[in-house]
Amino acid sequence: MDHPEVLLIGGRAGVGKTTVGWEVSALLRAAAVPHAVIDGDFMGQVHPAPEGDPDRSQVTESNLRAVWANFSHRGYRRLIYTNTLSVLPESTGMFERAMGDGVGIVRVLLTASDATARERLLGRELGSELEKELQGSVRKARLLDERAPAGTARVMTDSRLVADIAREVVAATGWTGPDAVGGS
Repeated sequence: MDHPEVLLIGGRAGVGKTTVGWEVSALLRAAAVPHAVIDGDFMGQVHPAPEGDPDRSQVTESNLRAVWANFSHRGYRRLIYTNTLSVLPESTGMFERAMGDGVGIVRVLLTASDATARERLLGRELGSELEKELQGSVRKARLLDERAPAGTARVMTDSRLVADIAREVVAATGWTGPDAVGGS
């Protein structure tokens, strides 16, 4: 494989991005497909925001570039990246700059109803951020629905097993099966 590939798993808070990302990794490990995993939420977790970078996008990109350089140096060419808005068109440039021109991008938008996302967030958010997460989840679900580019695979997560969702996501990548190309 000449160029690296990235699977972007996006979706509102409470949709299951991290859980699905880890299950996708498990399926790829079982199929002996070399890959790396990054939870994008951690790439920009700094406070306060750096001067001139209020949305922390520059620090996120800088961290992604550094981490990917380490993975790439060791021969990895496939990345699973989970983050709420990662599937939006404006993220393309960040991945091209961090992973190199010609990076193959597969976008998967996980979806869930407001009720499902709320139920999951109520079980997960035990601290002071619950109300903020609930409101942000609804707002970002609408944004993602409106702005995810054509070609983005949309995978519904309501009332489904994580393993079934992950199989659908892996199928969208083309990284396994008889038509898969390359190793690491």
